[in-house]
Amino acid sequence: MTTIASGTDTLTRDALTVLQPGFPGTTAPDWLLRRLGEGLASVGLFGRNIASPEQLAALTAQLRAEREDVLVAVDEEGGDVTRLEVRTGSSFPGNLALGAVDDVELTRDVARELGRRLAACGVNFNWAPSADVNSDPRNPVIGVRSFGSAPDLVARHTSAYVTGLQSAGVAACTKHFPGHGDTAVDSHLALPRVDAGPDVLAERELAPFHAAIAAGSRAVMSAHILVPALDPDRPATLSPRVLTDLLRGELGYDGLIVTDGMEMRAVAATYGIERGSVLAIAAGADAICVGGGLADDETVRRLRDALVTAVRSGDLPEERLADAARRVRALARWTGSARAVAPSPHDVTRVDVGLLAARRALRLTGADRFTPLTDAPYVAALTPVANIAVGDETPWGVAAELARLLPGTETGGFTGEDAGPAALAAAGERRIVAVVRDEHRHPWMTTALDALLAARPDTVVVEMGVPQAPARGALHVATHGAARVCGRAAAEIIAGVAP
Repeated sequence: MTTIASGTDTLTRDALTVLQPGFPGTTAPDWLLRRLGEGLASVGLFGRNIASPEQLAALTAQLRAEREDVLVAVDEEGGDVTRLEVRTGSSFPGNLALGAVDDVELTRDVARELGRRLAACGVNFNWAPSADVNSDPRNPVIGVRSFGSAPDLVARHTSAYVTGLQSAGVAACTKHFPGHGDTAVDSHLALPRVDAGPDVLAERELAPFHAAIAAGSRAVMSAHILVPALDPDRPATLSPRVLTDLLRGELGYDGLIVTDGMEMRAVAATYGIERGSVLAIAAGADAICVGGGLADDETVRRLRDALVTAVRSGDLPEERLADAARRVRALARWTGSARAVAPSPHDVTRVDVGLLAARRALRLTGADRFTPLTDAPYVAALTPVANIAVGDETPWGVAAELARLLPGTETGGFTGEDAGPAALAAAGERRIVAVVRDEHRHPWMTTALDALLAARPDTVVVEMGVPQAPARGALHVATHGAARVCGRAAAEIIAGVAP
């Protein structure tokens, strides 16, 4: 591809405006600041960019010194997917916990408080909430990120989340359109396929997006999934039928359409990120998210040049690129005005709302027969491989919180067919607390629990994923998520100090 000379012409600026790149480090690199001066209007933040609230506020101030109206986006769902608290675990339970409580006012309060914390750090755009209906229990990438498996429940909590987040001056980005819940494949790794018919899609997948649009969601993120009933040839992110005809036309959505990460293999492995980005803008997307794994100036230059070349060759209408850039700038204006009227980050009446929500989300089996622990137990974490959206940086489980309540608590992580005997050997005579995530998706985990419970029937089981497997153990605690506050709420029950 011919390199396009850097410049300030309208076409080049529009091509930069529609990109949402990431970058390495906890300060902005020189190339990123230069691109902001040339027209780049958005950046995406990930766990690698965030060390503390104070550092994040300094970083966003650095970005705004170069471009005052820059959109600073982050993938902060709360729960298992956290960037603000990537090294400690989230102060907020995720969507499944909120759906289990099913109190829309609570969901609104949680989203508002999360939004206030983002706004206080200078973040004005959140790639959340997930509006996916988790109808396939085997789903490896949505799971606890969904409010649940019932469309009406997901719809009302999606609406509440959008309202709460945006009341704090942070733009919501409802995802993953047209719905990533009925999949057994992770789009980070391959292209998932949803074979539901039009009627099912309308009643199930699309219902939460109707609710999000009615609530005024400022952005919608597309999914890298193939839905043959909508388009048999192209994944949703690259499909005019899905983005223009359905989302813009039938659903009447007029806000920003953002792609999921273009480096994800569902698109990158088949189309490549340059061609994929051109096809996405042509299909109706307005912003190209890239940077979860690709985060350098070379990527930005390649994508900018691909868009400019596509316009000049006639493969991408110039007016479509200009319209996309206009929508990005419109959202930037909204965040500027919303930030000016957002509540003060110090005006927080329910700073512990995340913990309150996590406590309410617990579902206990066997509590009437359970005597709380008074001696330090052994925590056996049966640990599955984390999906890419969650990552493996963020701690999870109950061990840290139990150690605070029952000093001397020890822990170990176990995986595979020998996990049960290994955990028994490590525990010795201590009482065992077995912590699992999505037992129903991992046969080795079931085998391990069978071994633990056969040898030690008094084992406490804490399920921190989607609770699909039968409840068992002396006490079974379903937390509906693995956030830090979910672990704390479970530990309070086990140690008998729950308020």
